[in-house]
Amino acid sequence: MPRRAVREHPRGPLYTGLVQEVLSVSNEVAAELATVDDGILGRLRDRIGLAVLLRGNQLTLEGEETQVAEARAVLGELAELIEDGHAIGAGTVDAALAALEESRDLSDVFADVVWRHRGKKITPKTVNQKRYVDAIRSETITFGIGPAGTGKTYLAMALAVAALAERSVNRIILTRPAVEAGERLGFLPGDMLAKVDPYLRPLYDALYDMLDADRVNAYMERGTIEVAPLAFMRGRTLNDSFVILDEAQNTTPEQMHMFLTRLGFGSKVVVTGDVTQVDLPRDQASGLIRVREILRAVEGIEFVELGNQDVVRHVLVQRIVEAYKEHADASENGRP
Repeated sequence: MPRRAVREHPRGPLYTGLVQEVLSVSNEVAAELATVDDGILGRLRDRIGLAVLLRGNQLTLEGEETQVAEARAVLGELAELIEDGHAIGAGTVDAALAALEESRDLSDVFADVVWRHRGKKITPKTVNQKRYVDAIRSETITFGIGPAGTGKTYLAMALAVAALAERSVNRIILTRPAVEAGERLGFLPGDMLAKVDPYLRPLYDALYDMLDADRVNAYMERGTIEVAPLAFMRGRTLNDSFVILDEAQNTTPEQMHMFLTRLGFGSKVVVTGDVTQVDLPRDQASGLIRVREILRAVEGIEFVELGNQDVVRHVLVQRIVEAYKEHADASENGRP
């Protein structure tokens, strides 16, 4: 694939076993790569293990020949994204590497705009996120399972808002289990809805990030958007709805069964959760862990596993996730 912003200028070997290559990049690409804290190039150094130096419009790569070739390919992908107007970050390096491994065009991933609001574009940031978005569009029920920061809820919410705007559904229903539905909730002031509001607050935050506040409030007053604890789903049939169950690792198997059987005609369901962050009592099984065993082979249901490489928050968040995963793997059932 031709690279419009990167022209290769091989300089030959620097010394035995290493090669050095200098690439000329456009002003636009150089400015984007020279971001605060050198995050993009720093991530390239960490992932591929070579020396990278940017001076003006000259980008010097130094390492093993295979490392330099891989870095060159990644930089070509990043240059195309920058010139096409996409925002990139340290995590884009991981996305580029994954795309190259799967012979995917990274621009196809970033070009899939799920939702636009006030000039902000919500798109997949990794190959797995793109797979997740495609699954939600094509399947009736999609499970997005992975650690914090992988965009599970945010992308699902964007797709729900888009579906409502396109009138492919009549309403959005957002729900979460309130794990502490017993003694400690009783000490909070207000009625039941006021008590569970802190558990639902992250869903409200995502909504207000994608729609103007007055529109969100109008939708909620009319019941077009409903945010409610999982217990409020019992006994209902949800037709023509986009339903998102968040934090599903904190459902019991019985709650998960109850929720999935609420599915009505013309509806789409997305279930998100992180099986390494179960807050249920230790002797209580997680409905999200159990459902993978029961429904994995059922047609119309897709399970998408997101991993540490799909964390698109600050690079330190990715390191924290990796450290916790290592600790959980060394503990029984991932629950130390």
